[in-house]
Amino acid sequence: MNSGKKKIKLAVDIPMTLTLLFLMGYQIWGESAHEWAGAFMLLLFIAHHALNGAWYRNIFKGKYTRIRILMCAVDLVLFVVMICLMASGIIMSRHVFAFLPIRGGMGTARLVHMAASYWGFVLMAFHLGLHWAMILARFRQMFGAGRNSRIRRTVLRIAGVFIAGYGLYAFVARDLATYMFLRTQFVFLDYNESPLSFYIDYLAMTGLFIWIAHYLSTNYHS
Repeated sequence: MNSGKKKIKLAVDIPMTLTLLFLMGYQIWGESAHEWAGAFMLLLFIAHHALNGAWYRNIFKGKYTRIRILMCAVDLVLFVVMICLMASGIIMSRHVFAFLPIRGGMGTARLVHMAASYWGFVLMAFHLGLHWAMILARFRQMFGAGRNSRIRRTVLRIAGVFIAGYGLYAFVARDLATYMFLRTQFVFLDYNESPLSFYIDYLAMTGLFIWIAHYLSTNYHS
């Protein structure tokens, strides 16, 4: 892959990740901003898959190792979840897609949207983690950074463990599993919470699933 296409992919993938984090903070930004960000996410989603068309062309080619099976499974489930997320968002839209003649199905769409948003968040982070080594290598190549020293690698690994540990605490404290498995029909939204504390928790949870997936990808190749 040439460097130009790599830069284009990063120009899509980075905003896609940041937009997902923005979307998780519905109570912070409000309904209208949430919908416009969701529409932007839809465009980025289409662009991401257009730029990664080779993945679809090669899906039935080559040997399937355990890690490749895991990566394909995560990618396919994430694809389905994102389709559900965006379709349900369009059905519920009161701003961006309000012009569409959609009637009914709001209750089902709300439940699908709730579950899909949290599954999408977790799977997106897991997807990033499975490609983390490639992402870091791409940044080093683009910005001319050399390989980390042994001390720096050790410091980064310790930091990764602390971030993952706090991410696990935030995942349990915020009760994301309850929403993912629809054990309730409503999400508790704290409209008085500081955006800083909210995004610290969500960044830590992103780090948790990146850490888990990266560990699997580097220790589960055969």
